[in-house]
Amino acid sequence: MTNLSRFLILGCSAMALAACGAEEIASPGTGGNVIINNPPAPAPTPAPTATPAPTITPAAGCPTISDPQGLTDEGTISNSNGDEWRVCATPQRFNASSTLRQIDGLLYRLPGQVNVGTDGGPAPDASDGLSDTNVELTIEPGVIIYAAGSSFLNVTRGNTIDANGTPDKPIIFTSRDNIVGLNNENSSGQWGGVVLSGRAPVTDCFEPAATPGSVDCERQVEGAASPSFFGGATPDDSSGSMSYVQIRYSGFVLSGDNELQSLTTGGTGSGTQLSHIQSVNSSDDGVEFFGGIVNISNLIVAGAEDDSLDTDTGVKANMQFVIAAQRAGIGDTIIEADSSNGLEEQTPRQNTTISNFTFIQRRAADQVVRIRGGADYGLYNGVIFDASGSTPCIRIDDEETIRAANAGLDDVGTVRFNSVALDCATNFRNGSNGGATAAQAEAIFDAGTGNTKDYTHTIAGGYLNGASEDGYTPIFDPTALSSFFNATTFIGAVTASDDWTQGWTCDSSAVAFGNNTGLCTQIPVL
Repeated sequence: MTNLSRFLILGCSAMALAACGAEEIASPGTGGNVIINNPPAPAPTPAPTATPAPTITPAAGCPTISDPQGLTDEGTISNSNGDEWRVCATPQRFNASSTLRQIDGLLYRLPGQVNVGTDGGPAPDASDGLSDTNVELTIEPGVIIYAAGSSFLNVTRGNTIDANGTPDKPIIFTSRDNIVGLNNENSSGQWGGVVLSGRAPVTDCFEPAATPGSVDCERQVEGAASPSFFGGATPDDSSGSMSYVQIRYSGFVLSGDNELQSLTTGGTGSGTQLSHIQSVNSSDDGVEFFGGIVNISNLIVAGAEDDSLDTDTGVKANMQFVIAAQRAGIGDTIIEADSSNGLEEQTPRQNTTISNFTFIQRRAADQVVRIRGGADYGLYNGVIFDASGSTPCIRIDDEETIRAANAGLDDVGTVRFNSVALDCATNFRNGSNGGATAAQAEAIFDAGTGNTKDYTHTIAGGYLNGASEDGYTPIFDPTALSSFFNATTFIGAVTASDDWTQGWTCDSSAVAFGNNTGLCTQIPVL
């Protein structure tokens, strides 16, 4: 109360007091009233905001695995939300078949180049002086494995991986920065990736005198700290299986121009099973397939900074239900295909077939699809959309890529399009090295059945078919090409009646799927 208030109250007579209102007091000799405004009651001090309780608490310790080396307990790691995990480092080489169990509050760490088994050599017997160790690494649904820098996982020849998540519990390979909460929508290149090394035929042999495609033709994993080879002459070789797997923020530069991708296959055979794999923000290619035989379905490549799908050195690849979407202003081509890699003609020639795809190009670049080096390539039942507004859809390089036939080769050099819809401001561009001119590339495209050059897509949410894709006619039947393929009634990768992206994926700035594990920048509770 102020001094003036005390004075006025003391000067009021009993009568005056009786006349005093609630907010005014008559003061003698003033000839009027002095108005005093009582200050409003102070607002109550807000209760302090409660810090959310951590949703993840660390496991008590590391589990026992069959490999006698065991796991190394490295204490705990936490993020800014207070979530905390027990960290268990794997051996640098698994010498015995082992299982990485899913345990709440536990992460596995790759401490460098981690090999599954010892390289069994290019032959599945002792003819190469090596014997198989037959080590299998099993990874349970919901397991999260992280790494940093040059660390990566390599499944060596003669050994296998069993990494099969589920639609509600995917397996996640990611980076340390992702775990501690440092990543944003443009993070990338924070660790190596996953490499599968097999014994199927490859070209570009490490030993120049070796015959491409023979048991003596091997290649070395790019950037491996210790020599790690792939290749052989066993087409049905198996490196195991992977499904419902996310591979985030890979592509660390291992040495010079050597970078790994989210998923790299080298000479894997037809016995290897791959499906439901998501690559997120690889700083190099999303996936790269070096030779061998690759069958993969339900593949997502989001935000790769080089090519989304890179295929070379004689690979025979079948892919169905493929989404490739770039981040705004980042990335090179969606497809880069090569068979000779600038060298003299080699066999086996690459032969890749993709059915039911959705390609979204968001960076102004030289082309969306580039096929060169004598590669045989078929695109069917798909949509190519240039969101940049200035990138030509198709480029075909090198004379050998467009020839009709050439005696002595194991394949006919052809590029094939059927039921492909182009939504590009410029559909074709000139190739190089005697390749197709824009007009010749257009003629190759027009020779197919059901292709459209002035398409307006109705893709929703960056991946989901709209009415135009679901109602497109005619549809090419890929089952005649290989028993791997399924017949469909639509073009594009995903129809609303069968949205195979739900549950196991994560959302990035390149493409978001909604009902899934959340943002790729965050670590889910599975």
